[in-house]
Amino acid sequence: MQTPEVTEIVDRLRTLVQERYVFPDAAADIAARLAAHRDGYPADPAALAAAVTADLQSVNGDKHLRLLHHTEPQPEQVPGDDAAEYAAMAQWAERTCGGVATARRLPGDVGLLEITPVLFPAVLVGDVYAAAFTLLAPVQALIVDLRGCLGGEPSAVNLFFSYLWDHEPVQITGMYERATDQVRQSWTSAHVPGGRYGRERPLYVLTSGKTFSGGEALAYDVQQTGRGTVVGEQTRGGAHPREGFRLHPHLEATISVARAVNPVSGTNWETVGVTPDVPVAAADALSTAYRAALEQLAAQDGPPAAEARTALDAGAPL
Repeated sequence: MQTPEVTEIVDRLRTLVQERYVFPDAAADIAARLAAHRDGYPADPAALAAAVTADLQSVNGDKHLRLLHHTEPQPEQVPGDDAAEYAAMAQWAERTCGGVATARRLPGDVGLLEITPVLFPAVLVGDVYAAAFTLLAPVQALIVDLRGCLGGEPSAVNLFFSYLWDHEPVQITGMYERATDQVRQSWTSAHVPGGRYGRERPLYVLTSGKTFSGGEALAYDVQQTGRGTVVGEQTRGGAHPREGFRLHPHLEATISVARAVNPVSGTNWETVGVTPDVPVAAADALSTAYRAALEQLAAQDGPPAAEARTALDAGAPL
């Protein structure tokens, strides 16, 4: 016989899945599975989260569909009040330099821009991106390291990609939303603050088996627009934006409420991940991309080629 608390948590979760999950047919199957297993779930919150998450993901493998266990109690949610979540995100961004872990120039006039832990909402990191790209805009080739990027917000992907394009907007991955039954398109911005790297010079994007969600979106858009070369490992495969719902002081349900739709492929990277153009171990991705960038520059004419050849002759140290 199940405890009333667990029964209530599972029933509330079933309702959320049926009402909010982006795939209604799968939602019905998932809700039925939760109902069938309800009496056998453990009462311990951490064990309950693990068992329920396994059932949530058993139908179609959606990695954004989870029951998360939090060690610290979570505050009550007030409908329509996102101030607490925004404040927490802002503090996280401030502690991590807006997600820009590295922005530096490598020998041979190659820029390195590392994004971790996530692509924070554009409203929080616009000035950080402007500063980073203003610093790196003059380089002759750019490496964007997403190996430690564990997620991100669509507005940040749009802003970041805008710095990799030019003033003529291009359509990138948008979102189909169950609530509206429509695709919300996404286009790059004609104007960005600070310096723009642009769309003509070489671009390499690094991925790992940890790269997820918003990080995958950026890599996928680079690939689908033909803007650059993805180097590294197959990514995790999460393309469904989610919302969080507090079901218990220590338990949060995350429900996928939309799905990514790329205008070129007509689909996304859900469950399969982003397949790199140059598959190598994540640990070797930076050195591989750096050498490729130098070789690409060395094949050109002018001073940048000479500097790239010098760097190659020196062994392209990192």
